[in-house]
Amino acid sequence: MNTTEDIVVEVSELTKMFRDFWRRPKVVAVDKLSLKIPRGEVFGLLGPNGSGKSTTIKILLGLLKPTSGEVKVLGKAPDDVSAKKSIGYLPEESHLYNYLTPKETLDFYGRLFDMSSKQIKERTDQLLEMTGLAHAANRPVGEFSKGMARRIGLSQALINDPELVVLDEPTSGLDPVGCRQVKDLIGALAKRGKTVILSSHLLADVEDVCDHVSILYNGKIQAAGRITELLEERDRISLTV
Repeated sequence: MNTTEDIVVEVSELTKMFRDFWRRPKVVAVDKLSLKIPRGEVFGLLGPNGSGKSTTIKILLGLLKPTSGEVKVLGKAPDDVSAKKSIGYLPEESHLYNYLTPKETLDFYGRLFDMSSKQIKERTDQLLEMTGLAHAANRPVGEFSKGMARRIGLSQALINDPELVVLDEPTSGLDPVGCRQVKDLIGALAKRGKTVILSSHLLADVEDVCDHVSILYNGKIQAAGRITELLEERDRISLTV
């Protein structure tokens, strides 16, 4: 049984409703969602576009306020700055500065986390080696392929050596080789004991690397469990519209 200290993310009855100009309910993006993510697990949020995955992630990161429900990240409220310092985030679009090199990019993000110059240099060297970008350390990011840009995006998400890593559609726009490289990096994080949340609309993204998966549709969890169990029971899973 997992103790409170073992739970990195705990969500109970989370609901997020977006309203129109007149404050009338318009869209229920997340509907009474509950989940627990233990320390050291690679957890998948799987579902089609518009299922509530990105909204859930933004709430976990403190970027959106929930309409109702309880959310704890690393034992704290999502908007607690001390919790944010221990989180790394890769958005669906990385939005990197094209004129900066990978070294300059990681230096910039490291300073945002108030890391020392020595810490930034050591961490930058480690990450560029881990992501296979050491050879391009001094090239402008604007010259990178989509796959290389995704890897530097992943590097910036890891610059602070976070306890929790949140990846939103990490293989978006990548070719098969790029997808494999990202999955290998996620596997490396898992071996280091990091907790990873991976959001994707592609089953192939989660089945190779995730320990547990929650399948979302219309803001609700339709199925949850170990990926092997869900694949075995796939014929019995139905989506409620």
